[in-house]
Amino acid sequence: MNGAQDLGGMMGFGPITIEHDEPWFHAEWERRAFGLTLAMGATGSWNIDMSRHARESLPPGEYLTSSYYEIWTKGVEKLVVAAGLVSGEELTCGQSLVGSAPIKRVLKPEDVPAVLARGGPTERPIEQPARFAVGDRVRTRNLNPQGHTRLPRYARGRTGVVELVHGAHVFPDANAHGQGEQPQWLYTICFSGWELWGEQADPTVSVSIDAWENYLESA
Repeated sequence: MNGAQDLGGMMGFGPITIEHDEPWFHAEWERRAFGLTLAMGATGSWNIDMSRHARESLPPGEYLTSSYYEIWTKGVEKLVVAAGLVSGEELTCGQSLVGSAPIKRVLKPEDVPAVLARGGPTERPIEQPARFAVGDRVRTRNLNPQGHTRLPRYARGRTGVVELVHGAHVFPDANAHGQGEQPQWLYTICFSGWELWGEQADPTVSVSIDAWENYLESA
């Protein structure tokens, strides 16, 4: 979706400040927000693409004035209400008002290291062959969906070259909205800076993005 989270290539937001020896978390509540997000995701009440969509669909003003882990926390709040695990009233008052809702599974503390090491593989078998190969010139489609997409706005309608073919992976645009995994071939596409930013771009700059087959057409 063309939301506030899609900031790539936009001006006026200031430079990115690099913090040397940056800690994993800047406050204890951030650590807790991270753990809560992982634990609730592990219940199986939603998938990772639904989680991303919940965060990116926050109102623009709220998204842009919230810190990284504030956005994560607000995304979880939206998800637990949508899944019927918590009511809006319970969030407001900070306590349970009815009996606990059932969940599919619980992530136990002793299982966390193994779960994090395993990650969430998204590669899936697929019958149809890949449409593109390394070295092919492709053009991204000019998409403006109302729902979730992993194709950044600055790279739409642009021509690049296939660098890698990753196999078939879960298609996030469908998975975020409960429409099934619908796996598609996934590619890394390399664009020149000039193609993305115009003639004023640094001629030595190139940008690579991962793009599902549905985003692409032959150039």
